[in-house]
Amino acid sequence: MVKHLLEVNNLTTSFKIDGEYYPAVDDVNMRIKENEVLALVGESGSGKSATAFSLMGLHSHARVAGEVLFEGQNLLKNNERKMNKIRGGHMAMIFQDPMTALNPLMKIKHQILETLTIHNTKKKSEREAYTIELLDRVGIPRPDRVANSYPHELSGGMRQRVVIAIAIANRPKMLIADEPTTALDVTIQAQILDLIRELQDDLGSGVLLITHDLGVVAEMADRVAVMYAG
Repeated sequence: MVKHLLEVNNLTTSFKIDGEYYPAVDDVNMRIKENEVLALVGESGSGKSATAFSLMGLHSHARVAGEVLFEGQNLLKNNERKMNKIRGGHMAMIFQDPMTALNPLMKIKHQILETLTIHNTKKKSEREAYTIELLDRVGIPRPDRVANSYPHELSGGMRQRVVIAIAIANRPKMLIADEPTTALDVTIQAQILDLIRELQDDLGSGVLLITHDLGVVAEMADRVAVMYAG
């Protein structure tokens, strides 16, 4: 019997409109094994990102029902304290828009150091050097200089690499990539996808790749799930 890293059963996410709850994600089921890429495809507004946010427990004003089993543990039964230990540590997410995912008032190195500190990764004396190592690993030239930059000083492709560096900082077992190549030019898109594949091979992580680009699906996915109207 194949052990699934992530198993989603009857996931339904509803938002309140005029006093009534309406499902944006309606009875979704999926399975992801270790070292596997599942592509979740569908048109804009079909519920792909809403599904990802439900898996990570990031909806603050929604009713989420069903089961999200990560290594056999139902995440929907966890309180916020338990989820904070899992988010960014065992499960991580590459957000769609790197400009809004990064804090414009913090230098890049402090944003990476923050997740290392929260999850107690590495000794305190080793964290700053590890931050530079992470930036180098995601293909950022002159990582020591970039570490001391603010997000607005970087290009879109560079910001996306920083978001990936933050996501992989704690070597997660499950990686959710929400349209990681949106708004990037074709050359940078290819580099980002190559990077995600390399990281998956290195860490043995399961990957949920959300996209509406079938070219990306053909290149990256082991299996495909199609979402329509939730």
